[in-house]
Amino acid sequence: MSRPDPQVDLVVPVLNEAHVLEQSVETIREFLTKHFPYPWRVVVAENGSKDGTLEAARALAERYDDVAVVELGQRGRGRALRVAWTKSQADIVAYCDVDISTELEALEKVCRAIHEEGYDIAVGSRLSRESQVTRGFKREFISRAYNLFIKAVLFTSFADAQCGFKAVSRRIVDEIVPEVRDQAWFFDTELLVLAEKRGYRVKDVPVHWVDDDDSRVKIVSTAWEDIKGVMRVRRYLWSRAFRDYAPAQREESVA
Repeated sequence: MSRPDPQVDLVVPVLNEAHVLEQSVETIREFLTKHFPYPWRVVVAENGSKDGTLEAARALAERYDDVAVVELGQRGRGRALRVAWTKSQADIVAYCDVDISTELEALEKVCRAIHEEGYDIAVGSRLSRESQVTRGFKREFISRAYNLFIKAVLFTSFADAQCGFKAVSRRIVDEIVPEVRDQAWFFDTELLVLAEKRGYRVKDVPVHWVDDDDSRVKIVSTAWEDIKGVMRVRRYLWSRAFRDYAPAQREESVA
């Protein structure tokens, strides 16, 4: 007996993206309408912008029934995903960056991995051999070095911690997201590490990915914060708090 199709919410975190938001959402909607097999909704997670992004997001939500807005008023990609995912009632929640660096065709792959193959998290991986990636040497080197560092320190098996393209099951939202402390860029890594260490299944999905020339990510400072995050998580994995954690007993704070 076939399982019913899952509802999928695709979250797009945005910060000061008024100049590209409408075009990005239109592109995503057009693709999903024509090619995506499951019921879907696009959720714009507005992250405290000062350039009219919120107004643009509200206008899109008024125009389309399949577009929604989550208004945070605070910065932090991790915070945006945490709030949007926990507010969602969808069976599978995913996210992509507003620049759509990852091919949208990968959304079906990561969702099928969860719905049909029994994985709990499916991760777009730029470091898989089958992936096709276009980016400069500096970003490529830092990405590979960071992921090797994670493997060496935390003994993980997933390939690419920071690709802005992931899907997770409702179980992950309920049981692992409340355990993640980071509110910014390290959110992805912490989520994957904790899920894997708790025994949840993580799948790497090869993707086509093109670097965004307009990216505002500060590579050096972000990398340093990520390194500090890795060391914090290592201490947590060795602690009694990690062993004693019970999802149903924890009250989540998104402040």
